[in-house]
Amino acid sequence: MKVVITDYIEPDLDWEARQLQERGVEFTYHQLKFAPFERAVEATCDADVVVVNMVPVTRDLVGSWTKCKLVIRHGVGYDNVDLAALDDAGIPLCYIPDYCVEEVAEQAIALIFACGRRIVTGRRVLEASSKNGIWDFKETIPVFRMAGQTLGIIGCGRIGSRVYQKLKNFGFRFLICDPYLGEERKRELGIESVVDKETLFRESDFVTIHTPLNSETRHIVNRETLALMKPTAYLVNTARGGMVDSEALADALERRVIAGAGIDVYETEPPRPDDALFHLPNATLAPHLAWYSEDSGWKIREIILLEIDRFLAGQPPRYVANSVRLAPAGVEK
Repeated sequence: MKVVITDYIEPDLDWEARQLQERGVEFTYHQLKFAPFERAVEATCDADVVVVNMVPVTRDLVGSWTKCKLVIRHGVGYDNVDLAALDDAGIPLCYIPDYCVEEVAEQAIALIFACGRRIVTGRRVLEASSKNGIWDFKETIPVFRMAGQTLGIIGCGRIGSRVYQKLKNFGFRFLICDPYLGEERKRELGIESVVDKETLFRESDFVTIHTPLNSETRHIVNRETLALMKPTAYLVNTARGGMVDSEALADALERRVIAGAGIDVYETEPPRPDDALFHLPNATLAPHLAWYSEDSGWKIREIILLEIDRFLAGQPPRYVANSVRLAPAGVEK
């Protein structure tokens, strides 16, 4: 059996190579994120399992595969994968939604407080005051007490619910927008009701996004929804860049339609040097590392190996993004 990794973010894959060698699995790995399509075809055409980080898994690429029975997405999202193409080819897509829940929730909370307490602005004020020899706090004003403010959570799944649970004792009022949140889960979390997105944007002091990127959620933050927000409100996005119309956000920040934003993900990654957000003092920016800790970095490697072991044993993946059932290892397509 052959496992191929198309691209990876780890310093090396020596551990994976040793583990798969012990299992008698042929293993190759590449860095094909920006490689020509032909190189991706050459690398993956005879793989039984393809592990992908950010290489686009297109219909043409899937059509070139002769043996593939499983694709594993190295991460939570899978917007770089053509699910319909995998459905048509009879290949399940395994994804890993549970390796960095704590990390992303922590990053969202960090950005919420960084915005609300004006932390980045405070550094500029400190340096200017030090240079001038006198305190001048005008740029940091106003700051409001966090307790008592309204936090709107769009998407209350694994990560959104952890943000909610972690912040319940901080004195926030919560508005939850998630049409897929079941009654049993609402009872477990102690959520009495959910609201529509218009109500959430209109009434929240902070809006944080925790949904998958799909046709329903793409540009859920746009000129219309930004216009609903309070001029003192903040937007936080640690989900996917495509959730937010970046041009609309930059315009809203420049015109002070909203007070600011905490952003970890971008429509173009990495963002271009001329991205308008870089030049806006009310944009608190992070480099798409909400997922990362030493703990989560190893956890996802271990889970990917677990999924390969499950495949070898003829067991289904823990989480499948499409509707295809797994063909057991050794069974030809």
